[in-house]
Amino acid sequence: MRKHLITILLAVIIAVGATAVNAQNCGCEQGLCCSRWGFCGTGDDYCGTGCQEGPCNPPPALNNVSVADIVTPEFFNRILDVAEVNCEGKNFYSRSAFLEALGPYPRFGRIGSADDSRREIAAFFGHVTHETGHFCYIEEINGATRDYCDETNTQYPCNPNKGYYGRGPIQLSWNFNYGPAGENIGFDGLNSPETVATDPVISFKTAVWFWVNFVQPVANQGFGATIRAINGMECDGGNPTTVQRRIEYYTDYCNQLGVDPGPNLTC
Repeated sequence: MRKHLITILLAVIIAVGATAVNAQNCGCEQGLCCSRWGFCGTGDDYCGTGCQEGPCNPPPALNNVSVADIVTPEFFNRILDVAEVNCEGKNFYSRSAFLEALGPYPRFGRIGSADDSRREIAAFFGHVTHETGHFCYIEEINGATRDYCDETNTQYPCNPNKGYYGRGPIQLSWNFNYGPAGENIGFDGLNSPETVATDPVISFKTAVWFWVNFVQPVANQGFGATIRAINGMECDGGNPTTVQRRIEYYTDYCNQLGVDPGPNLTC
């Protein structure tokens, strides 16, 4: 599964084409922000989510929602119970690992109104359900046969002996995701990507890291925007069947959590 490749390429193109750009890893002039990609500039693309230094936008205020109170054992287990007994994820994914993974990411599920929080949580688990087959799969099916190395990315160079295929609840893929995820979480994403498939807390952390950096910023645009952020290749007629499946999971979880799913469901 190609995670966020289109968005990343667009971000790099925007950065390279801007007049305020210096180079990767920043060292920006005063008044410029260092973006998540290591380029200098102004505006939300540089000073918003993932801004490393400079006059970064202030983080959004957090509400008083308790994610643990929404993601109850009953809610989590209803997803897990659908998986077959022999699924490898059956004894890997757990509510306790998910809640522990939230520690470094207090923004998850806590921006906007209480209904916004419930919609975000429903969206997260809608995508996770689709990506993992109700927590059945830890790794992408036949992922080891696919090449997820972007050799042009010199900041996060591939280890030729490792595979960067989908792993974990959001099926983290590509060296340019494993590298920064590992830096943020505290594991060697480039040289030990398999950690995402062996440590359940780290596995959930990669999903939450990806979510708060790439999905949460567009969640207020509707569920369709979250589909595009996770796998834009499915959108615009790319794979309407999988898009519809994601929407069905999302709306089901919204119903379970007692919240309207909102507009703009498809991409």
